[in-house]
Amino acid sequence: MSKESAMHAYAQTNVQLFNQLQSEGYSARDRELVRLAYEFAMGLFTGLFLPSGKTFIDHLVGTASILTSLHVPVEVVAAGLLHAAYLHGDFGSIKKGISNAKRVQLRQVLGDAVEEYIARYDRLLLTPQNISSLNDTLDQLSPIDRYVVLMRLANEFEHHLDFGGLYFAHGEKQQRGYQRYMESRGPQLVTMAERLGFRSLAAEMQMTFRHVAAAELPLEPYIRCNHIVAYAITPASYCERLPVLCRRKLSDFRQLGLRILRRAKFLYAQTLSRAA
Repeated sequence: MSKESAMHAYAQTNVQLFNQLQSEGYSARDRELVRLAYEFAMGLFTGLFLPSGKTFIDHLVGTASILTSLHVPVEVVAAGLLHAAYLHGDFGSIKKGISNAKRVQLRQVLGDAVEEYIARYDRLLLTPQNISSLNDTLDQLSPIDRYVVLMRLANEFEHHLDFGGLYFAHGEKQQRGYQRYMESRGPQLVTMAERLGFRSLAAEMQMTFRHVAAAELPLEPYIRCNHIVAYAITPASYCERLPVLCRRKLSDFRQLGLRILRRAKFLYAQTLSRAA
């Protein structure tokens, strides 16, 4: 693996993003909207990490930076910075996921347009089951939904730019499985970017996915955690309310159950292949 293959020029901090916005020609009003989005994100994603150990807000900034490089409307950039608000954001409530109260709170700060992008993003999933059908219907989507798909692509691209998925793997077999998955899924995502009219993004994605598939990384640096999605680490002095603590514990048990299920499926598949 070359050093260049894991390096990129997209922002990872708010300061880098603000500088990029200015250099890309976004107005003072535009930059103010992104600042508001970042301040909102600071509260929603405090102490949140990806399984690789990367801070979640760095990923959010990186996603917004990719969108900025494509010169999309600033509302899309701001929405990209908060794309996981309803999935992982801590609004102080027990209930997970999107709700009317959360939507109102976000609209009051960032306006209806930004919130609508985030709400639609929350409803649109790029699963192996729906990628093909979504690819077939891209031309039929409204301009808003096309930008939502672009936000999803930027999110996927950012996750792979620094090989975060490989650093999340807990063994060589997991790394290889992840690389095989990217070999099959990557071209579909690239095709989506091309069909949306973002050829430069498609070219970068294609190159990055190829680097991910061919990379050989040591296992030693990986962060030893039992989570397969973003998770929070709170300071020792932080006292959670009992309902929130119970919710977090239930979430931890759920993640453990998912890990056990994935392992069982893997072992079952191995058993079938040997029997064949």
